[in-house]
Amino acid sequence: MSKLSQNINLKQSQTLVMNQQMQQAIKLLQLSNVELSEYLEEILEANPLLEKVDASGTHESMTDRNQKDSDSMDDNFAQDDWDKSGDSSEASYEPSETEYASGGDSHDVGDSSNDMLGVGAGGSHKFDDPEYSFENRLSKEPSLREHLMDQLHIMTEDPRDRMIGALLIDQLDEAGYLRADPEELAARLECSEDRISKLLTKMKYFDPAGIFARDLADCLAMQLDEAGQLDAPMHRLLDNLDLLAAHEWDKLCKACDVNREYLNDMVEELRRMQPKPASEFDHFVAQTVVPDVYMRPRPKNLGGGWHVELNNATLPKVLVNQEYYTTVASKANRKDDKDFLSSQMQSANWLVRALDQRAQTILKVASEIVEQQNAFFLYGIEFLQPMNLKDIAEAIEMHESTVSRVTTNKYIGTPRGVFELKYFFSTALIGADGLVHSAEAVKSKIKSMIDGESPDAILSDDRIVEMLAEDHIDIARRTVAKYREAMNIPSSVQRRKMKKQ
Repeated sequence: MSKLSQNINLKQSQTLVMNQQMQQAIKLLQLSNVELSEYLEEILEANPLLEKVDASGTHESMTDRNQKDSDSMDDNFAQDDWDKSGDSSEASYEPSETEYASGGDSHDVGDSSNDMLGVGAGGSHKFDDPEYSFENRLSKEPSLREHLMDQLHIMTEDPRDRMIGALLIDQLDEAGYLRADPEELAARLECSEDRISKLLTKMKYFDPAGIFARDLADCLAMQLDEAGQLDAPMHRLLDNLDLLAAHEWDKLCKACDVNREYLNDMVEELRRMQPKPASEFDHFVAQTVVPDVYMRPRPKNLGGGWHVELNNATLPKVLVNQEYYTTVASKANRKDDKDFLSSQMQSANWLVRALDQRAQTILKVASEIVEQQNAFFLYGIEFLQPMNLKDIAEAIEMHESTVSRVTTNKYIGTPRGVFELKYFFSTALIGADGLVHSAEAVKSKIKSMIDGESPDAILSDDRIVEMLAEDHIDIARRTVAKYREAMNIPSSVQRRKMKKQ
């Protein structure tokens, strides 16, 4: 018979307990400036000690809110369930009326910055713990931009094409039309107009049908073509939409070379199309993405380089209203009232410091990206450098998860356009000469070589290898073939046949 016994054993283990402030710190870091502004509105409603400051530095009027809160303070204090947090004098940070939550809003690339303060009490609230994940968010309907970006990611893995594609998506108007000039975009990115045109041709097959059209006629033509209804008479009808709008039926019949009954069928088919494909997304607001960070060239007399700064126009700024706190505290006699005020004050102080740390973190990450991608900003998209999250994390001494959160849904306004920070990351290729090259930069070079070949001098993969070697890019022939096939570029034999036709 087995004997039952009880033993007492000591076991040491580590667990992570995330309090509400930790979770809020992670959420603050992940939000863009515009999203942060909306989020802070909710917090401001709940905490009467916080005050918002607009971009011009003017305090948001709190007279009505303060008077209302003061009049009903006695009734509300006892009803709110706040944890006791001690006297307000113990708060770790109490900004004055002139201290804003946007500290360190500019940075010259290459300069060092001070270490950031921790936020709150009860443990480290730094953003660089990999366990501080906030990925499990409430589900929501995707925006038009998110819907199109998902399709772009599936269509291509080339970060250059993704950059170009994102730029095209951001140029869409409220109807979903693309009225931007490809030539101007090509000049901005220093890439060929042909590359943009080919990419745009593929993106015109994205859902919803008709997206990226030049105008109404082009939009309807794209949808009719997808439905198999774009015949010659329909083409002529689309060329005469002005007559359709004026109900000039006889002229339309003559222009389309059809009888009235056939024209009625065509018009009925046309009415089934969606003239504004973006309207399917009710929450879509047509606007260029608002940058969270700006970079500008520094004058030569100041040393040149780039100056990186936060977008103060969209960066929410809050302060703790000490005057209001003093006024209300003088009227609080009950313990519950004092505890409530103390809790609100500490929450307000913590939020101000958390916002300051968020701003410093974004600025530090963006500045390092600009420094490492200097060649891209100077010479164009083919000079995008190999870079990953670890490279940035090690340079600024933060965790990769922090860099990942900062670069997602954050945009930087540059002389070449507005880009999401994460698009500056790509894989690396190390040649036999020891030099490191971006795999996507090599693909781009191969494509440029092939695009520039003449029908009488088709480049073989071996010849491309030789030409790359002249640029100190030493890779194998099979790698060239692999990259060429990934870009759907035919072999030299096939290209020779195609160009002879």
